[in-house]
Amino acid sequence: MRYMTQALKSLAALAALAAAGSAFCGQRPYHAPRNAVGQPDMQGVWSNATFTRLERPLYVPRVVLTPEEAAKGEARMRAGAPVADGVDVGQDDSERATFDTGDGYARVRGEIRSAMIVDPADGRLPFRPEALKRLGLDAPANPLDHRDNPEERSITERCMGGEDALPPALPSPDSNYVQIVQTRDNIALYSEKYHEVRVVRMNDRRHADPAITSWEGDEVGWWEGDTLVVETTNFSPASLARYQRLRISSSAKVVERFTRTSGNELMYEFTVTDPSLYTQTWRAELPFKASATRILEDACHEGNYSLPGVLAGAREEERSAVAKRDSH
Repeated sequence: MRYMTQALKSLAALAALAAAGSAFCGQRPYHAPRNAVGQPDMQGVWSNATFTRLERPLYVPRVVLTPEEAAKGEARMRAGAPVADGVDVGQDDSERATFDTGDGYARVRGEIRSAMIVDPADGRLPFRPEALKRLGLDAPANPLDHRDNPEERSITERCMGGEDALPPALPSPDSNYVQIVQTRDNIALYSEKYHEVRVVRMNDRRHADPAITSWEGDEVGWWEGDTLVVETTNFSPASLARYQRLRISSSAKVVERFTRTSGNELMYEFTVTDPSLYTQTWRAELPFKASATRILEDACHEGNYSLPGVLAGAREEERSAVAKRDSH
């Protein structure tokens, strides 16, 4: 009888597992709703606000965090921890900044991510050593660097292009909304920051002549099932310096993939092929969340008033150094 009871329990457990497997297998994959012309409907306002950065910060041990590591890091970020990429910028507890960076690290397929970059596996930009040296990125970041030429300041600081306004789109400390508008032949991506609008041609996969460049590049797109694929080339050499350590040269190719994975999530993936700067094509991913928030005006302009102050401060330091040297 004891063996019969045990056998019945085993059969019951197997039956339960089979039922659970059938239920799981019976789940249908999500398919995006269609718009009036039969395209997957991506329209609406989406936000990529997150604590997750493009690169894995040097003080974070890995790209995929444990729940305990994530909880500790999120608590510190919510408290306004003044941390750049491994560098404390010097504020004390009374000087903490508040940013619009969402409510936690990004969750991607059940993983808690400290970085958008997933290839290379270390979550860091795979710069060529000679490119790092040429770009002045071979030493820890110093906010006082590159003050002798405004064109070496980042395009976001110069109000020439927002973090999520140029491909690839990155989260920003202060604006993270993108509105997507579709027609049969074009898709527009409108960024909250600086009123940038990217227009993707959907009826012609040929790029413009390489001699024709722009800050946003030349963008063509197509559908692969439920995924919108956008390929961008022809970047302006003047848009090299982006946000954080990201650099995109004029010879780069950026391929972005937008896929609705649920009613309120849009998975964003991209690859960057730029042999002049990087040792390999690198890949990143981050979810966008649907938002009911209306995009409001972001007040900034070309010729940011802070730049004359930055340059004037550098010149004053130079004069002071000369005066101190001459006094000796």
